[in-house]
Amino acid sequence: MDDAATHDGGCTCRAVRYRMESGPLVVHCCHCRWCQRETGASFALNAMIEADRVHLLQGEVEVVDTPSNSGKGQRISRCPICRIALWSNYAGAGDAVRFVRVGTLDEPDRLPPDVHIFTASKQPWVVLPASTPTVPEYYKASELWPTESLERRAALQARAGSR
Repeated sequence: MDDAATHDGGCTCRAVRYRMESGPLVVHCCHCRWCQRETGASFALNAMIEADRVHLLQGEVEVVDTPSNSGKGQRISRCPICRIALWSNYAGAGDAVRFVRVGTLDEPDRLPPDVHIFTASKQPWVVLPASTPTVPEYYKASELWPTESLERRAALQARAGSR
């Protein structure tokens, strides 16, 4: 993972532009049926990153409250013009963490998945590489995340606990 580099992205119509100020904590390729339905594709590719490391460079987003499989919901930030989903905030992680849609990055190939999740419901014709961890549902971060990402998550949790 390229933690020191920035990653720029935006919507299709270019009204909204944003920058990730570092690499993400982790990149999930989620194969759950909810992600399939929401994206209209076989999976969603999300870069999980601290919200304070994602900055709008141009435009504003419209936040849409949407149901989620957990029942806790998610808030999807979309371009108000072309309606492209740029990132989500899930209730479990709150506003402190964004799940940036990797496909909205200018160079999405720089952030391949670190793990394939919810593969029990993946489309049978999707072939996953043996070199990337896969789990039938979810996993423990302590088992798959790099040390630096675990430290960043601990810092987020400490900030949330001090409020």
